[in-house]
Order: sequence, then structure tokens, then C-alpha cells
Amino acid sequence: MPDQETLYQRGPGLSPRLIIALLIAAFSLISYFASTSYNPITEKKQHLDMTPRQEIALGLQSTPSMERQYGGESHDAAATAEVKEIGNEIVSKTDAGKTPYKFDFHLLADNGTVNAFALPGGQVFITEALLKKLKTRGEIATTLAHEIGHVAARHSAQQVAKQQLTQGLTGAAVMATYDPNDPSTQNTAAVAALIGEVVGLKFGRNDELEADKLGVRFASDAGYDPRSMISVMQTLDKVAKSRTPEFFSTHPNPANRITHIEQAIASKYPNGVPDGFVK
Repeated sequence: MPDQETLYQRGPGLSPRLIIALLIAAFSLISYFASTSYNPITEKKQHLDMTPRQEIALGLQSTPSMERQYGGESHDAAATAEVKEIGNEIVSKTDAGKTPYKFDFHLLADNGTVNAFALPGGQVFITEALLKKLKTRGEIATTLAHEIGHVAARHSAQQVAKQQLTQGLTGAAVMATYDPNDPSTQNTAAVAALIGEVVGLKFGRNDELEADKLGVRFASDAGYDPRSMISVMQTLDKVAKSRTPEFFSTHPNPANRITHIEQAIASKYPNGVPDGFVK
């Protein structure tokens, strides 16, 4: 008759690898969903583990390296002043100014990279290459308003939390499915990692659409024609057909966003956009 230890070893149960995977997944989920805050700008609950003060500090710390990456600050004083003027006007006239963030607007000297982006906490950037593609103040305003939307919606902090969750769940899936002694499990682990990347991509696209919607709101509240955002997307779409600008590494294809922008404008102005906006 087998002894008690032998029976225990052969008995059914979870493998140590699976137990560890379940613990990793549980910790990731609990950490993510336990950190909840309400955003009055988006009127949504968000799962975040950063405070606004931490976002501001992170953005300020990251600004010098981002500026170096794009050739530093522009030497065009007039264009820089215009970017700052329009950006500050949007903040002062909209709910973006009611957030705890310290907005600052930067024109970068890069003439070859078409891009605009925002760091957490309020640092907003646009390259000379993109600025030269924008024909009116309204187009500049809607571009900056979109980036202000990212900051006000706390998308960077939200992405950090989601990436941590995704990494935790992906790690748990790999731990549960990959056995180094069984080469046949390698493909299963690779699929689990790919699922994590797809989830992250989906979050990014949703953030962009939300920033477009906020951009329509902020730009029009500041007195700029929100339809200018459509012409910006059309311009970028033309650029994309000749070359792939850096803009598309952080933003979905503009042609796919125009419909959503038009819907946001129609929702805000169901009777049509009134006259008097700066185009």
C-alpha cells in the first residue's frame, strides 16, 4: 500500500506554476480595480495609481529629453508665441483650466517630423513640420485642443495603469501556459503575449477618439470652429499617402477619425455650428 506522501504527490491539484500564475493575475486585477477616481472632465471613473501632482512632475522631468528628440525648442519666436497664445487661450476659456494641471505649450524645431503630443501634467508639443501644414488659427487650435484633451482626460496615467494590468495578466498567462521542458507550449505563450499587445492597442485608439471629442469641445468653447479639426485630419491623410509621419505612431489614421469628429460636432451643435467662430 503506498504511503501518505506518495498519495499526496500523485493526487489531483493545481501545479505550482498555475498557482503562481493565478496569484499574479489576482494581484494585478486587485491593484488595478482598487485604485479608482472620478474625472469631472470626462464624467467617467478611471483606474489610476498616479496623483495629478505625480503626473505634473513626470511631465516636467520628461520634457527636456522630448525636446532633444525633436531638435529642441523652435527659434521662430513669432510662431512659438502664437502656439502659446492659442494654447493658453483654450485653457483659460474652458474646463481644461479647472483641472490641477500646469499647461505649457512648446513649438519644437523639428522640420521633418509631423507630430503633436502631450506629456502627463500639461506639457503640450507640436513640431514645426506639423505647424507648417496647418493653414489657420482654427486648425492650430483644434490640434492643441486635442492634446489638451489627452491631459485633462488623464490618458497617460490611465495608460500606465492599464499597461501594468496588461503586463501582469500577460505574465500570468505565460506562466500558466509555458513549460520550458515542453517546446510545444512556446506558441501558446507567444499568443498570450500578442493578446496583451492587442489590448493595449485598443485602449490607445479609444483614448484618441475621446481626445478628439474633448478637442471639439475645448476648441469650440474657446471660440474656434470645431470643423477645423476635420480639415486637419484631411491634411494629415494627404501626408500619410506620401509618407508615414511620426504622428501615426501615436495616433490612428486620421481618415478613420473624421466620422467620429463629425458625430461629436453634431452632438454638440445639433442645429448646425453657429456663425462667429474663428476658423
